Amino acid sequence: MRATLFLLLLIIHISGNAQDLAFGKKMVDTLSSSAFWGRGYTKDGMKKAANFLASQFKEYKLLPLNGNDYFQHYTFSINTFPGKMSVRINDRLLVPGRDYIVAGSSKGMNASGTLIQSDSIHFIDKNENLIVKLSDKLTMGISQTLGDFSIVEVKKNSLQDIPQSYSIQIENKYLKKFNANNICAYVEGIERPDSFIFITAHYDHLGGLGSEVFFPGANDNASGVALLMNLARYYAKNPQKYSIGFILFSGEEAGLVGSKYFTENPLISLGRIRFLINTDLAGTGIDGITVVNASEFPKELTMMKAVNDSMGLLKVINSRGKAANSDHYFFTESGVPSFFFYTLGGVSYYHDVFDRSETLPLNEHEDLFKLIIGFNEKLMGQ
Repeated sequence: MRATLFLLLLIIHISGNAQDLAFGKKMVDTLSSSAFWGRGYTKDGMKKAANFLASQFKEYKLLPLNGNDYFQHYTFSINTFPGKMSVRINDRLLVPGRDYIVAGSSKGMNASGTLIQSDSIHFIDKNENLIVKLSDKLTMGISQTLGDFSIVEVKKNSLQDIPQSYSIQIENKYLKKFNANNICAYVEGIERPDSFIFITAHYDHLGGLGSEVFFPGANDNASGVALLMNLARYYAKNPQKYSIGFILFSGEEAGLVGSKYFTENPLISLGRIRFLINTDLAGTGIDGITVVNASEFPKELTMMKAVNDSMGLLKVINSRGKAANSDHYFFTESGVPSFFFYTLGGVSYYHDVFDRSETLPLNEHEDLFKLIIGFNEKLMGQ
């Protein structure tokens, strides 16, 4: 009877507050727009996104975690492609992002010549340190290091014949100290303010490929940021027993740089964190979610599944072990109990120019909101 009453009160409490799907969609629209240019390393994309998100925290009346402002500043190296980007293969001008991508470590070049076939998918010009690779699917990445080669990955169906000749101009700029910020805020707890539950997501994405093409990053990870911001609004209006912290990480796409920096330079003692929930790729969910670290924290997984089953939210919660695949990882390695979840099913655009807001359903945004609220209630009720 007590459990049923608790569940009923929880549903009424959550339903009467801001698990606003319209808010989530607007946030994804905004963050994946050209104004933020892929939340990356050219056209001040990441900086503009950071300033916008910090202003939102301020509007919701969250407190800065470091006591001064919402930013935790650090630097790291990154290779960027800010300007000219022209690739012509067999006299055909290709479209960046759709017909080809450039490997993140590629050096700049401006050359024409003949390609020699190395194997079924690789074609090279040793004189210019150029590799052209044929691929079925284009998946963009970024790099903290600068290589000796230019590597152009071309979608197979963009060419009618094997690559034989080329004319390529790639402008790169290697930044040894790119300025980045984690964005950190919290809502102070009513009964145990020194104990924290954290909700985290990375706000950075891949930025642009040349001056004309950017990667929107709607699912990865504007969707996770939208969920976090909706939760921030809720908790700002509904303070809890514990303090609820929020961290928006930069540098995730460059190798979990921002979350690693935070764990090495924490703004609060990591021992004060009861649990951390990291959300990344939260834009679908028709087939449920997968929880990383589920096998590491079986008690908490049982609690999460109990909330999900009792409220009839997600189709399934799949379990996965430890993995270094998002920003939870360095917290787990530092002794902080953590989950990372990602949604399953639906559109599968990833690290490409098609990961746009208009293709992202956010069909489980509200249920994920309710799941996290209910899970946190259980964590604080122990």
